[in-house]
Amino acid sequence: MYIKTLAARLPKSIWLLCAPIIFLLTWTATAQSDDDISPLFAGDDLLNVKIIAPMASIMFERDDVNYVPGTFQYLATDGRSVEFDIGLRLRGNLRRQRKICEFAPLRINFKKSQTHETLFDQQDKLKLVTHCQDAIEYQNNVVREYLAYRIFNIFTNESFRVRVLRITYVDTDKKNRETVSYGFFIEPKDQLGQRIHATPVELKRVYVPDLQPAFANRTSLFQYFLGNTDYSQVYAETGDNCCHNQVLFSNVDGLYFSIPYDFDMSDFVGAEHSSPSSQFSASRPRRRLYRGWCANNAHLPASLKSFDEKRREIDELINTTELLSNSKRKSLLRYIDKFYKSVNSAKEIEKNIVKNCRN
Repeated sequence: MYIKTLAARLPKSIWLLCAPIIFLLTWTATAQSDDDISPLFAGDDLLNVKIIAPMASIMFERDDVNYVPGTFQYLATDGRSVEFDIGLRLRGNLRRQRKICEFAPLRINFKKSQTHETLFDQQDKLKLVTHCQDAIEYQNNVVREYLAYRIFNIFTNESFRVRVLRITYVDTDKKNRETVSYGFFIEPKDQLGQRIHATPVELKRVYVPDLQPAFANRTSLFQYFLGNTDYSQVYAETGDNCCHNQVLFSNVDGLYFSIPYDFDMSDFVGAEHSSPSSQFSASRPRRRLYRGWCANNAHLPASLKSFDEKRREIDELINTTELLSNSKRKSLLRYIDKFYKSVNSAKEIEKNIVKNCRN
């Protein structure tokens, strides 16, 4: 039944291209057991933590090299207060700029000797996504970006896991003044590599035939789903290692998984500092633009099928996220609905996807 429906929706050119392999295309998720997931990222419940440090000095200095001593606390499941010595420093590029974020993203350095047999077992250095500014809208941005990661988790194990936090910052520079905001930890790439049995690699760039084609196609469709153009699967814009807001992983078949992260510039998140990528600014005033590769169009039916199959799960995730206000929840659901309307017929797929694919 689904194949007939899909055939009706796809442009004839794409259907003829992919017909011989349509029944063989599957999502390229790697099987994993709970034992492969570190304790911190095995759960999805909100974790209440406290960070005690000279936060004013950290944010003033904007140092992304040297760690400043601090203390990290959380409540264990048995009610005990667990405390670690940590180091903190700033990280990131755009969001580390003072004109963008008063409160920049952090990197937290744990001591493995202290975290053994705790929720933070196996953790060393963790990326912490923070709230950027104090206004309530920025708290919503954090939750929406967290949900972007969670939605990609629904589709594939080849994705960064995240853990959402309610953080109490105790600023020792200001007589232990407390502020509370949301944030989330991002799974380190070496732990992701262990889970999916792949190795993170550092290259200046790769080429489209080097990418696992089914995964690359679905990732491109996911970025279109988010309304994101601030990424590249094959190169880094600043001359760093590949790729821009993507991490390369190699596996036994010799092809690369280019796995996305950092979704703050997407329309789905809607951060106040977001804007279309400079190369699309004239043609993309806050609308979705597909940036997938034409060479991988044979995998488009499987990608569309996976989005159809996962819609209920995506909607349920949004509806059950208590950190969202009702108005923000409804806004996200409307935005998701617009994606599905943009791929609900052969005409719409041709206009929004096929004609915009890149050679």
